[in-house]
Amino acid sequence: MRYVRRCLALFWLAALGTGAARAAGPSPSLDTQRFMLPGGALAPGGFHVRVFLPPGYAQGRARYPVLYANDGQDMDAVAMRATLARLEGTHAIAPVIVVAVDALPDRLAQYGLFDRGRHRPIVGGSPVGPIGRNAAAYAQWFIGTLLPYVDAHYRTEPTPRGRAVLGWSLGGLGAFGLGWNAPDRFGTVGAFSPSFWVAADRGSADAVQRSRLALRMVDRGPPRPGLRLWLSVGTGEETADRDHDGVIDAVDDVQDLVNGWRAPDGHTLRGLRQLGDRVFEGGPADPPRRGQVALEVVPGAHHDQPAWAAVLPDFLRWAFPPRG
Repeated sequence: MRYVRRCLALFWLAALGTGAARAAGPSPSLDTQRFMLPGGALAPGGFHVRVFLPPGYAQGRARYPVLYANDGQDMDAVAMRATLARLEGTHAIAPVIVVAVDALPDRLAQYGLFDRGRHRPIVGGSPVGPIGRNAAAYAQWFIGTLLPYVDAHYRTEPTPRGRAVLGWSLGGLGAFGLGWNAPDRFGTVGAFSPSFWVAADRGSADAVQRSRLALRMVDRGPPRPGLRLWLSVGTGEETADRDHDGVIDAVDDVQDLVNGWRAPDGHTLRGLRQLGDRVFEGGPADPPRRGQVALEVVPGAHHDQPAWAAVLPDFLRWAFPPRG
C-alpha cells in the first residue's frame, strides 16, 4: 500500500504539473508572439502556441535554430524568457527561437509514445488510466502542421540539426518519443524528469521493470547516431524504490534507459550505451558540456517547475553552444 501511495503521488505531479509554482516575470528584451494553430479533431479549439524571438531578430536576416517545447503554459514558471535573455545577452548560447505549445486539457492522453511507421500510439498504464492515447495524433500534428508552419513564417534552420524538442515529466516522455521516432526532423532532445516509468504491464513491480515503454523502445533500436539526448532527473523526486536497490525509481528509470537493465533471472533490455552512444554524466557543479547523450543527476531536486528552471541553463548551454 505504501508503494502504491508513493506511485500515486508522483503520478499526480506528472499529470497535473505544479501550477502553483511562482511564475518568473517576462524579459522585455525578447519579442513574444502568441497565436492559435488549428488542431483538427485532436484539438477542435486549436493549439495555443507561444514564440520567443531572440534579440535583434526583426533587424536582421539570419536564420536561427528552433527549440520546440511541450507544456507551453509553464514557460514563465520555468523562467524560459528570463533564462534565454540572460544567456543570449552574455553570449553563453547561440541565439535561438523557442516555440512552446500549451498542453491540452487531457494531458495524459496527449503526451506519450507512438509507433510512427504504423501511425498508432503505444499506450501505457498508470494508477488511474492509460497514458498516451493521443500521442500518435499529437506527433502527426507536431510534425505535419506545427513544423511546416514555423518554418514558413520564421527564419529557421529547417534541418534536424536546427531543431530541438524539450519537455518535462509526461512532456519529457513525449519529447523523447518525438525525437526518437523522428530523427529526420529533430537532432536534439531535452527530457527533464521524464516519465520513463510508464509501462505496458503494471501488474507487479517486476512487470513494470520489464515493460517500461521508453526502455523497450531503445532496446529494439536501431541506434540513432545523429540524435543528441539530454536527460536530467533529481534524487528528491519521490521515495518509491520498486526494485529495492536503494535508488529511487525516477533515477533508476532514467539511468536504465542510458545504461541498460538486467533482471535477476538474466533478462536484459539494452540502453543507449549498448546501442553505441557516448554518454557524458555530470551534476549542477560540473554539468555535461558535450556528448551524444548527457545525463545530469541533480542531488535533492524535486519533481517540480523550480527544479526544471534550475536545470534549464545547463541544457541550453549544451544544446545551443555559441557558434564561432
